[in-house]
Amino acid sequence: MNSKVMIITGGGRGIGAATALKAAARGYAVCVNYLKDAAAAQAIVGQIHAAGGTAIAVGADVSDEDEVVRLFRSVDEQLGTVSALVNNVGVLENKMRIVEMDMARLNRIFSSNITSQFLCAREAVRRMSRNNGGVGGAIVNVSSAASRLGAAGEYVDYAASKGAIDTFTTGLSLEVASEGIRVNCVRPGFIYTDIHASGGEPGRVDRLRSLIPMQRGGQADEVAYAILWLLSDEASYVTGSFLDIAGGR
Repeated sequence: MNSKVMIITGGGRGIGAATALKAAARGYAVCVNYLKDAAAAQAIVGQIHAAGGTAIAVGADVSDEDEVVRLFRSVDEQLGTVSALVNNVGVLENKMRIVEMDMARLNRIFSSNITSQFLCAREAVRRMSRNNGGVGGAIVNVSSAASRLGAAGEYVDYAASKGAIDTFTTGLSLEVASEGIRVNCVRPGFIYTDIHASGGEPGRVDRLRSLIPMQRGGQADEVAYAILWLLSDEASYVTGSFLDIAGGR
């Protein structure tokens, strides 16, 4: 069993994949969670193994309670007790105004982006908490600059879901600080990942980069480095904090 065990939800692509690769290089045994794309998750695991690291891929719908419980039990059995959780999974759907949104869409967005983070954090806290015999740990929630900007006319549902994660980060950090668990949040801005394609505009970052003070989009690696710092001992006195990784926007 490993002393540094990380679970990354949605770890097969984008920010999650970049974090998995860098975490493994820093000595973490990594669980790459995925929903549908097993091949992508296994490719990340393969890269980690090729570099001499330890990793597994576990398929689970983290908006489903039973699936989350199974995910964490799988990690308990194969890697050891989780010490770092990256609540990274997130989805958006095609751009539209609120007058066009139906209940099914709202339920998908909120269950994927909010419920998943609550359920995974619950299972992590149960294992990490010193009140339960754990040794502590750290959680990083992945929010979005959209929580501050609103995403009007495009993804107000996505932005609202990320606003909920901001509030969740604050509340959970206060709730578990005395139990040896730190909870922080990153808010990426316009990052080159394929999430934009799922919203119907693969080239969205390039279209909007002129609005960014740094005049460019960000890379998944740049977000991964921030996540890993927040999880590290270098951030041992940091909890309830937010890192905006948005080029100044």
